[in-house]
Amino acid sequence: MSSISLRNVCKRFGTTETIHTVDLDIAAGEFAVFVGPSGCGKSTLLRMIAGLEAVSGGSLHIGEREVTKLPPSERRVAMVFQSYALYPHMTARENLSFGMRMRGVARADIERRVAEAATLLRLEPYLARKPSALSGGQAQRVAIGRALVQDPDVFLFDEPLSNLDAELRLKMRVELAALHQRLGKTMVYVTHDQVEAMTLANRIVVLRDGRIEQVGAPLDLYRAPVNQFVAGFLGSPAMNFLSREVFGASSALGGRVLTPMNAAVLGVRPEALTLNSANDAHILLRGRITMVERLGAISYAYVTADTAAVPAGGSPICVELRGEQAQVAQVGDLVSVSVDPASVHWFDASGARIATESAAE
Repeated sequence: MSSISLRNVCKRFGTTETIHTVDLDIAAGEFAVFVGPSGCGKSTLLRMIAGLEAVSGGSLHIGEREVTKLPPSERRVAMVFQSYALYPHMTARENLSFGMRMRGVARADIERRVAEAATLLRLEPYLARKPSALSGGQAQRVAIGRALVQDPDVFLFDEPLSNLDAELRLKMRVELAALHQRLGKTMVYVTHDQVEAMTLANRIVVLRDGRIEQVGAPLDLYRAPVNQFVAGFLGSPAMNFLSREVFGASSALGGRVLTPMNAAVLGVRPEALTLNSANDAHILLRGRITMVERLGAISYAYVTADTAAVPAGGSPICVELRGEQAQVAQVGDLVSVSVDPASVHWFDASGARIATESAAE
């Protein structure tokens, strides 16, 4: 396994710069996830590590070797794509062995590596099948196995689960996490799905417009986002945001919550809110439930503030409900929404987070 180091890396297409001076270190054996909205540059950055996109400026190291100008075949990386890219006329066994056969690897070594990969990925019953006879999950495991048999220093994944249904995505996330634990290899994974990022990563790299916004462990980014973009991108449902006009007009907050002078936006996650609390000092706003999502033990109530500061059709805030409240909350109920003061985040007009004693750090 090898570390990855990017120094002042940029990418230009003509006069348009899509990756802006990226500095990043990924430790050997780490599972790093690049996450961000469409067009943020995450796949381009991954392809630059793979050698599929040329680096316009800066340097890139894998382990002790500078690979900035090396072709993909000399970087000791293996990539798994969003499309399985399996040869339709070949069986799963032939797809797994094809690259090794083209490189002239000894037949005994090919058979050993294919058998090891098939065992690790539970593919033994499907080796004689062609891709058309495989399910989506089985085909994706073959694609991962094809990377695995190369014995690379680094695994690269470009949204490998996006073509699977929700149940299969969950199963494959578990399998990928287990695979990383067993192999201990460096893995870099690209996704637009923040749930995948939170559940798979040792560290998350959040990108926007070709720039890194924040790097850190999933819970560190969740608890202490550097700005409003990161705060809103990580978390499902997303963090609630209220402008100063809204929380200033509707809030009865007291206790330990003091509004910073330069605060323009208040942010709070759904799980930090409660309905109809007995503690009036911590009421954030009063309003009416406009929708309830019932997910079994948990429900999400969407409450629109009852204040002139909120325009007609203004965005409701989301409250996570558990226990009896999750069952009894109804659309149309008039409620008060209270907040855990220690969980309030403040952001200034630029979107940067304001560190305060009462904010969750």
